[in-house]
Amino acid sequence: MDLSEALAQHKAAWHKRYPESARQHQAATEVLPGGNTRSVLYYDPFPLVMASGQGSHLRDVDGNDYLDFLGEFTAGVYGHSHPVIHQAITDALQGGINLTGHTLLEVQLAREIRRRLPSMEQIRFTNSGTEANLMAIALAKVHTHRSHILVFQGAYHGGLYGFAKGPSPVNVPHPTVLARYNDISSVEEAFAQHQDIAAVLVEPMQGAGGCIPAQPQFLQAVAELAREHGALLIFDEVMTSRLSPGGRQSELKIQPDLTTVGKYLGGGLSFGAFGGRANIMRRFDPREPDALPHAGTFNNNVLSMAAGYAGLSQVFTPQVCIDLNARGNHLRQAVNSRFRESGLPLVFSGLGSLMNLHAMSEPPQSVADLPPHNGPVRDLFFFHMIETGHYMARRGFVVLSLPLTDTDIESFVAATDSFIERYGALLPQS
Repeated sequence: MDLSEALAQHKAAWHKRYPESARQHQAATEVLPGGNTRSVLYYDPFPLVMASGQGSHLRDVDGNDYLDFLGEFTAGVYGHSHPVIHQAITDALQGGINLTGHTLLEVQLAREIRRRLPSMEQIRFTNSGTEANLMAIALAKVHTHRSHILVFQGAYHGGLYGFAKGPSPVNVPHPTVLARYNDISSVEEAFAQHQDIAAVLVEPMQGAGGCIPAQPQFLQAVAELAREHGALLIFDEVMTSRLSPGGRQSELKIQPDLTTVGKYLGGGLSFGAFGGRANIMRRFDPREPDALPHAGTFNNNVLSMAAGYAGLSQVFTPQVCIDLNARGNHLRQAVNSRFRESGLPLVFSGLGSLMNLHAMSEPPQSVADLPPHNGPVRDLFFFHMIETGHYMARRGFVVLSLPLTDTDIESFVAATDSFIERYGALLPQS
């Protein structure tokens, strides 16, 4: 048996193992294109349909239980139905959902976020990380009177500004300059060739690109080049803000001009925010004669405000954040140790509670390093982990949430061991 045959066996068994998910997917195709309204959730032959979640556990519509090692693609740091979040939402519902005005909790949430990320001197809320990035880009262009945005190959800044395989066809039409991640010479070249760069937009670790951390010296050099050329530095910390109490920027000791956040900061509900230097953010002050417009019916919706503030103030405290990421580092080191001992060219890259599998011996420095057989190897790992009761992303993405226990971590490592034993001989060698 080879790799393709092993994958074919899993896909054939998929139909027999998940008949209700298959039925639900077929019904969904009647009203949703491909049965889907969120592209990342689709995979062949059909995606599992989840019925419920509690703590660190998920149950699909066929009655199968899983340990959740995906955590809503980093938004679900609190797990499922955390009692504090649940109570905050219940209390908010009692006061009315759509209040058509300023609410009590928006200032408290903004202050809590600023306390953790002091570079966000003033903040504006949005409904998603995508919106936060688009607003930050627009602000940078207005503030600098320039047109171009420098981004990096493999970057993902939301559904309307992604560069997984070059610019996405649905990207907003901002003039864009593409540079190579972790390659400062390409950034120098970009600034030399383009005099109209308004901002450098960069993830301190590329998330959707494969959990590829930026080298600290690379980001330091990028910050210096942006400052030297009069461009703003925007850190997209929609994913990475959870890697330490002060976001990745606090560990790097780099203060960006603007920061974008989202995901878990809304307590598991729809949320995004952007913020930064007060002299830049003042452009959204409606008391100013030249104020920029910023709309969004649900920017300050009471449910996200309540859940977000309760989560940050009562649950995801700085020490809890530190402990979660230490647990993630332990898991990544444990499975990578198993890969090395087996002699297999597999590695999980990442930082703290976020990691991604790659079919190579050393962690990649950019998406250009990823091997062509990455996809099939990740597919096989995904099918095996689902079969053993561990839910993760098919692209090899693994995310830890607070309810996961040491026993759950050990279970993931044991399932990795069984994958090595079962399929190690089939994997391409580096």
